[in-house]
Parts: sequence; structure tokens; C-alpha cells
Amino acid sequence: MNRQHIFKREQIRSSMLKSLLLCCLLWGSIIPFAVAGSSSATEPEYDIVVAKDGTGDYEYLQDAIDAIRAFTPVPRTIFIKNGIYKEKVLIPAWVTDITLLGESVDSTILTFDDHAGRGKMGTFDTYTLRIEGNDIKLENLTVANTAGPVGQAVALHAEGDRLVFRNCRFLGDQDTIFASGENSRQYYVDCYIEGTTDFIFGPATALFEDCHIHSEKNSYITAASTPSWVKYGYVFLDCTFTAEEGVDEVYLGRPWRDYAETVFINCDFGPHIRPEGWHNWGRPEAEETSFYAEYGNTGPGADTTERVAWSHQLTEEEAAEYTIENIFAGEGALEEEERWYER
Repeated sequence: MNRQHIFKREQIRSSMLKSLLLCCLLWGSIIPFAVAGSSSATEPEYDIVVAKDGTGDYEYLQDAIDAIRAFTPVPRTIFIKNGIYKEKVLIPAWVTDITLLGESVDSTILTFDDHAGRGKMGTFDTYTLRIEGNDIKLENLTVANTAGPVGQAVALHAEGDRLVFRNCRFLGDQDTIFASGENSRQYYVDCYIEGTTDFIFGPATALFEDCHIHSEKNSYITAASTPSWVKYGYVFLDCTFTAEEGVDEVYLGRPWRDYAETVFINCDFGPHIRPEGWHNWGRPEAEETSFYAEYGNTGPGADTTERVAWSHQLTEEEAAEYTIENIFAGEGALEEEERWYER
């Protein structure tokens, strides 16, 4: 082979290598965009989908919950499509670390209508949704008890620990939310809660942040039963309190048990809040042991000049102690759970 042919062959080989290198570089730059494009176009995947129209894995929420492995080693999400789910739902203690995610808060509705006095039913049996497991989260859901003004009728019975409720609605009359569990910590954020009498009650440590609380009749908003050894009971932070038209005599709370603790900080009170604010439930001795306090509230119902003498007005320093970290610290909390309310 002469020198001219060898030179020509080397030119062809060099040209081919340059073309191949250019293709690789171009392909490498295109692939990320192609992958990103296909990823953004893919709908989110959920562990289980519930849909009343039969397009999901289950038509009933309880069936989906029952399908979750006991003490699941990895978090699970149940996506609930829009619809009205009339069923009585229990999340047992062995079902943990799950999220119930509704498609939209106004149109994903879990409802039932049990109430005290139906057969041998007592208050604690009347729930629409009962949560016994730990590390449960609800988002974009409405939970309702539609029994009406017939006595105790619980919409949400929550007694597990590390429970989070985001952008949810809780609808009922008397006893809408039973914040149960003496060692339960519950976080309600951007939620709407309505009811008539004691419609937020129980022994849990519960923080309500940026929530809308609506009274449907002249009665009491809270009835805490905080245990004597628990540092924080109910804390309402930056919440708004309104009432139905004609409702103008509502108490902030009364003590279901002697050491009830309820605190309102930087909330907006409508004119329906009674000037005295608090009621002792006919038990003067509870005035010595319960702790009812306010700080920095605004609105026509926030005037404290006529509050009962046994309630408290926090100082700036005292109010500063009511942080989410302090409220949910818990005794002996594990390091990995310290900020469970943010996960």
C-alpha cells in the first residue's frame, strides 16, 4: 500500500472518530433533557389508590388500610380520589407511618353519622375516623360526622402519637375532634374545624396553627383534659375564630378534667367570644389547677379586661416558650423523631 493510500485512510479514520465523539457529546447533552421531560410528564405514583368509581386499587378506604403491612418498615401513601366515602374507618395501632392524601380537601370526603345514644353507643364509639397508630398524616381531606345536633358525635378520634393534619376540614356538631391519648402529640395546620359544644376535647398535646375555628351555636369551643404530668395541652397559634350569624356567646373553653391547659397566642377572635372568656364547668376547684392563658390576640373578642380572674395573660417571655419545638419535644424523644412534624 503506497503512502498516499495510507494517508487517505488515516484521514477517513480521523474524520470518523471526530464524528463519533461529536455524536457522544450531543447525545450526552440531550439525554438529561429527555429524561427530565419524561419525568415531569409522569403522574405521581402512590402505594395504594382509593377511588369510588372503581379506577383505583380499592373502592373503600378501610380496605386500603387493611392492606398495609403491620408496622410497615417504609412509609406508605394512600391516595384518595375525589368522592364521598360513607364509611366508619379505623387505623389500628399496628398500622403506622402512613399518609392519607386526598385529591382535594373540598371534594374528598369521609363521612358517617353515628352518635351517642344510637343503640348502646357511647361518645367514644361514634367516630367517623379513629386513628390509633403512630406517625399518621392526613392531607387534603374532609372528615365529617353528619349526625346533626343530637348529642355527642365524633368526626375525628385521634389517639396515636406524632399525628399531622394539613389542609383538612373537620365537620360536626358536638365533640367534632376528640384529641385523645395522654401521650399523643398532634399538629393541625391550615385546617378548618367547626362544631357546637366542646368540639375540640380530650387529653392530647395539640398545636393548632393557622387554623379556622368556627362555632355553630352559643356554647364552648374546647374541653381539654390535660393530664397533670403533661406540660402542654392545647395551643392555638395564629388561628381565626368565627361563628354563625346570631351566635354571640361562646366560651373559649372549660375544663373537662382538673388540669386542663389551653393557650391562645396571636389569634383573631370574632365578637362571639364572651367577655369572661372561660367557664369552670360548675367546679370552682378546677380554677386552682387548670391553666387558661392568652397573649397577643386581636379582634373584638380579644378584650381581656373582663376575663375571669383565674385565667392568665402571658408575658412576652412566657409566650416565647410556646414554640413548636418545645410543645412537641416529648420526654425521651429519639433524635430522629425530633422534627417529625416537618416530614
